[in-house]
Amino acid sequence: MPSLRLSELATHDHAVVEQVVDNGLPDPIAARLRDLGFVAGEPLRVAAKGPFGGDPLVIAIGATRFALRRSEAERVLVVREVRHA
Repeated sequence: MPSLRLSELATHDHAVVEQVVDNGLPDPIAARLRDLGFVAGEPLRVAAKGPFGGDPLVIAIGATRFALRRSEAERVLVVREVRHA
């Protein structure tokens, strides 16, 4: 499956982190995202999106929830997981 930006996922979509892309060097936001657990192979879920343009996004990684601005979520490349009922 092709890579997407985390900001492109719909609410309740499941995905796996492929990488965090630096926006210039140094990129303290990208570094912080990696420190928070947005690392290759980590599964996540879009738990909710804000009402106005989907900002912020609430991302669930394990039992932890993070609120990310759309501009922050655009740095995270993911591969959507297909879940079968």
